[in-house]
Amino acid sequence: MNYQLLQEYWWLLISVLGSLLVFMLFVQGGQSMIPQMKEEQREDMIYTIAHRWELTFTVLVTFGGAFFASFPLFYSTSFGGAYWIWMLILFGFVVQAVSFKYRLSDGNILGRKLYDIFLFINGILAPLLLGGAVSTFFFGSDFTVEKTNLTDAAAPVISQWGDWHGLEVLLDWRVVMFGLMVLFLTRVQANLWFLNQVKDENTAEWNRKQLRVNAPVFVVLFLATTAVLLTTGSYETTGLHEFQWVDNKYLNNFIAMPAALISFLLGTLMVLYAVFAALFRKSRKGIWFSGLGTVLVVLSLFWVAGYNDTPYYPSYADMESSLTIYNSSSSEFTLKTMSVVSLAIPFVLAYIAWVWYKLTKLAGDLYAPLSLTPSGADGRLGLF
Repeated sequence: MNYQLLQEYWWLLISVLGSLLVFMLFVQGGQSMIPQMKEEQREDMIYTIAHRWELTFTVLVTFGGAFFASFPLFYSTSFGGAYWIWMLILFGFVVQAVSFKYRLSDGNILGRKLYDIFLFINGILAPLLLGGAVSTFFFGSDFTVEKTNLTDAAAPVISQWGDWHGLEVLLDWRVVMFGLMVLFLTRVQANLWFLNQVKDENTAEWNRKQLRVNAPVFVVLFLATTAVLLTTGSYETTGLHEFQWVDNKYLNNFIAMPAALISFLLGTLMVLYAVFAALFRKSRKGIWFSGLGTVLVVLSLFWVAGYNDTPYYPSYADMESSLTIYNSSSSEFTLKTMSVVSLAIPFVLAYIAWVWYKLTKLAGDLYAPLSLTPSGADGRLGLF
């Protein structure tokens, strides 16, 4: 496998991890609806996602770690420069972990409602900020890259950012719209998840009612985001650090890559079918169609962002600083070594699937309305 194929192979793995992460954000979607949940139903629904937040965080860490190992220049540029965004995301996940652990614990002096507020904040911020961060793959960021800075003893920093250090993207309406689209996608996924996991009919009706609001908002935002994306121009690589402007770049990429187009259309249809089946056929299995559909759509977005001579991290401050999978990757030796290690990924996925199955089985075996029972007092092994 030559160097170029290794770079493309690792972008494919990054795409898979990113798509799995977006699917797993249904946990945050559920948290974002906590204030709307009825008191008698809240614990039943929270219990079903309390088993999954660790898997979401694991995928996030794996995603970041894989980026660091395979495309270290992106890691140092984005994580090291736009640190406010990533710190807010990390803070939200730390708060989430603490809240799930202690909200129903014995001796909780802060009260359950305060921890529920923390979960709600994470449920809003994580999808919004992660969605916004991913959107910069298409809309760009304010940074420059100069490797010769390493010889500057006063400031040996390769990447330089504007005064806002990445926060300026929050003023870009396209980034905000993308983040809101991801947020409402997670809420739709959460409603479908609760329908599948909680068998109480009153809870099912509550989720269908919420779905009638969340789904139309998501569809409108998705269509608007897609229209903006397909009409957005970007750079095209003409050399390792040479670019030219191309109108409708991402539309051209979909046309040039039929696999990406088919994945995008099929995934979209699967998500829409899941919503339709849940609302009009009273189906409780929509989460699996929606989940797979989400993975397919996000995969296609990563492909059009990084393949076909496209910089996956364009810089609107300096075109030649834009990052591609070819000018930001690790060395050939590093990628080749990691590719051997990556052969273990199917075993890791099998382990995750096994843990998912065991957690679902445990939840089914122990299921009963939780009310306000302290953690561990109901025989649930103190899972949260």
